[in-house]
Amino acid sequence: MNIYDVSKKAEVSIATVSRVLNGNPNVSEKTRTHVLQVMEELGYQPNVFARGLGLNTMKTIGIMCTDSSDLYLANAIYYLERDLRANGYDSILCCTGYELETKQKYFELLCSKRVDALILAGSKFVEMKAKDNAYILDGAEKLPIMLVNGFLEGPNIYSTVCDDRAAMHQAAAKLIKSGRKRILYLYTSISYSGNNKLQGYKDALLGVGFIPDPSYIRQCPRDIMAAKELLLLLWQEGMKFDAVLTSSDALAAGAVKFALEANLRIPQELSIIGYNNSILARCTTPELTSIDSKIEALCTTTINTLMGVFSGGNVPSRTTLAADLIKRETTDFL
Repeated sequence: MNIYDVSKKAEVSIATVSRVLNGNPNVSEKTRTHVLQVMEELGYQPNVFARGLGLNTMKTIGIMCTDSSDLYLANAIYYLERDLRANGYDSILCCTGYELETKQKYFELLCSKRVDALILAGSKFVEMKAKDNAYILDGAEKLPIMLVNGFLEGPNIYSTVCDDRAAMHQAAAKLIKSGRKRILYLYTSISYSGNNKLQGYKDALLGVGFIPDPSYIRQCPRDIMAAKELLLLLWQEGMKFDAVLTSSDALAAGAVKFALEANLRIPQELSIIGYNNSILARCTTPELTSIDSKIEALCTTTINTLMGVFSGGNVPSRTTLAADLIKRETTDFL
C-alpha cells in the first residue's frame, strides 16, 4: 500500500495526497477530509521512509551515472551533489557502465537502500527499446525518478533536458552559412541526446536543400586520439571535408590534432565545433568553438524540481533548457 494507491482510490493527484500529508494549506477542507478518509479505508500509514512527502525521510538521494570519468558526467555529479547538500540531502553514487543488466542491478540496489529519490545522470539510461525501460517505470511507482538530459514519459518521472537538436541545428546552419559544404559529423553513441544531436545536424542540411550523406556521419569512441586517427584515415582514403561537427569536445580536440598533422589551416581550411563547452574546449590550440549544453543549469533545475516534488508542489514533468554556441578560434563565422 502506497501513496499511488491512495491517489487512485481518492481520484486525486499524487501531489494532492502529498499536500494533505504535509498539512499544506492549499488544499480544500473537503478534499483533505476525502483523502484522509480514503487513507483510513485503505489502512495506509506513511512509514519513516516515506518518499517525497516532507515527513521523516532518509534525507538521501541515489545518483546513477554510466561513467564518472566522462567530463560531462563528472561535472554533473559535482553539481548534483553540491545542490543536494545545499538542500540538506546526502547522496549515494553508483557508476553503472553501459550494460542494461548492470544498470538494473544498481537501480535495485539503490532502491533497497531506501533512498528518497533516484537521479539518473545522462541520456544513456533511456533505452531505445521501450521494454528495456520497464524497470525505471516500475521504480517510479515507489519513489521519484529524476532524469538529467534524458526523457522518459511516465508517472513520477521528471526530466530536465537540453535542447540538443536545436543547438546542433544552429551550429550546422552557421557552418553552412559561412560557406562550408562538406560537414563531417562525428558522434560517440546512440542515446536520447545523441539522436537529437544527429537530427539537428540533418535538419540543418535539409533546410538548405542538402541531402545528408551517410558517409559523412561517423561514429567514434569518445577519445581524442581515436578521433584524430579516424579523420586521418578518411582523409587518406580521399574523403574531403571542410568542417567537422562533433557530439563532444573530445572528438573536436581530436579533429584539431588531425588538422595539424594534415597541415590544414584552422579555421580557413577546416572549421571545427565541439559539444559541452568543457575544459577541453579551452585546452586546445586554437581554442574550440563549442556548444554549451548548460550542465550546471540542468543539474540545478533537476534538484529544484525534486525539492518541489518533495514539498507537494506542482512541478513540470519535463523542463527544456536552451544551449549556447560559444564561438572561439576554430570557426570563422560571425
